[in-house]
Amino acid sequence: MSILEVEHICKSFHHTKVLKDISFSVEKGQAVSVIGSSGSGKTTLLRCLNFLETPDKGIIRVKGETLFDADNPAARLESAIRKKRLHFGLVFQSFHLFPQYTALENVMLAKELLAKEQEDYKTRKKEIHEEIRLLAESLLMQMGLENRKNNYPHQLSGGQCQRVAIARALALSPDILCFDEPTSALDPELTGEVLRVIRDLADSNTTMVIVTHEMAFAKSVANHVIFMDDGSIIEQGDPVQIFENPTEERTRQFLSRYTQGE
Repeated sequence: MSILEVEHICKSFHHTKVLKDISFSVEKGQAVSVIGSSGSGKTTLLRCLNFLETPDKGIIRVKGETLFDADNPAARLESAIRKKRLHFGLVFQSFHLFPQYTALENVMLAKELLAKEQEDYKTRKKEIHEEIRLLAESLLMQMGLENRKNNYPHQLSGGQCQRVAIARALALSPDILCFDEPTSALDPELTGEVLRVIRDLADSNTTMVIVTHEMAFAKSVANHVIFMDDGSIIEQGDPVQIFENPTEERTRQFLSRYTQGE
């Protein structure tokens, strides 16, 4: 069974239709790359998955549970949406780390805030804090940042900040990890650092949806590729099929621009 099912999602801003009847599914352990020109709706799609934007129409299911149904008014309540966000981890283009916190504190923060809602938090405060600290240190070690855990974001390179952001997203053990152009703010050398981390996550069967302009990366890492244009999914399928034998003319035109280095 699919871990994520998206059915007929639509989203408009004012009179502009940004997402038009989007449907796809993601299997557990699958890495899905979403490609397309700027303005095609890719980021809005991720924001809808993470409930940072509310779809106008459609259904979102995770592990068979309906997290959102536009026809159900209760699905739009912020109190319900807050819990549903925990199914997804989102890594933004520009890190969005808190500058007043160290790398370690950034990774720990969300889990500590959630821990305060536990019934036994007051009696186990020190123990819970230590568990969260050890988890955060382990994730930073996984990102190759064990020696930078006490540094603040301004003391880190862009690639290091993005790896802290990935560790932060992993800290809550999301069902699906989402990346929104994770290398767009980085130079080529730092881009390689972050892509290696994502590649390692793919090798460990982390379920991911990755919006990217890195076509070679999308082709080599993804199990499934979705091509979007003008708010619609034009074509989706196996990476070899999409990149080497696309069936739609708009897909061919898009890929030819990247082949020519545009």
